[in-house]
Amino acid sequence: MSNNNLTDAMLSRKGARKAADIPAVVIELLHKGQLESVNLTEWLAVDHAILLQNVLVESGLEGAAERIIGRLNEQAETSVMKLIPVIAKELLLVLKEQPDGAGSRIFSELANHRSDSVRCWAAYMIGENDRLTAIEKLEKIRPFAADLHFGVREIAWMALRETVINNLTECLALLLAWVADENANVRRFAIELTRPRGVWAKHIAVLKENPALGLPLLEPVKSDAVKYVQDSVSNWLNDASKSNPEWVIRTCAQWLEVSDTKDTKRIVTRAKRSLGK
Repeated sequence: MSNNNLTDAMLSRKGARKAADIPAVVIELLHKGQLESVNLTEWLAVDHAILLQNVLVESGLEGAAERIIGRLNEQAETSVMKLIPVIAKELLLVLKEQPDGAGSRIFSELANHRSDSVRCWAAYMIGENDRLTAIEKLEKIRPFAADLHFGVREIAWMALRETVINNLTECLALLLAWVADENANVRRFAIELTRPRGVWAKHIAVLKENPALGLPLLEPVKSDAVKYVQDSVSNWLNDASKSNPEWVIRTCAQWLEVSDTKDTKRIVTRAKRSLGK
């Protein structure tokens, strides 16, 4: 079934709450890479080995399928968050083996694929590419940070987490332009990427010890009108409150003095939710 033949009902579905309730036709299309997941239940239900097999055939790389799937089968942990980095690393190796120009073409196909899961692989390939500098990685990850799909946006910041940890000062400076971007997804990415603790990610020890280093990123979005961004800002501060509560209290008080808006109030309230527990 082509994308053009997908029904409006299929494209506008809300998605099942339980994996067992996902219609068989939806699972089939997700595994063929012809459909995006619409909620976390569907996103987690994708069998990346099956999808990978189909995508490699589609890209003319079926010869690499056995090797990569073999690597996936070797993994002790089979969660999506563990498999995506493995797939990304293996795909990078495959692309390096391609003739001049072919690797770039195939990466572009993956990066612009209909499947959100495939775009997740492409995003992680950027983070895992040791040929790229920190600034190059940020430039290349931007389309994924702005992606309309929630899963791709989450994987995008996770893909660059290690890069930020290893190049913190440089990345904090580069991300200043991101928090001023007109795209709320891009603003949120910059904050989420640098959270001291984060979710499903390695902690940034330097920011846990000295969260003030992140203040230049937080200040421009202290009264952001978009709740998606507000949540990330408040979560950043909540992270910091677990190791530097006094700093968070002072920062929140200062923000309320200069920005007495409902948006800042919401951020501050959520930022202090762990204090006193």
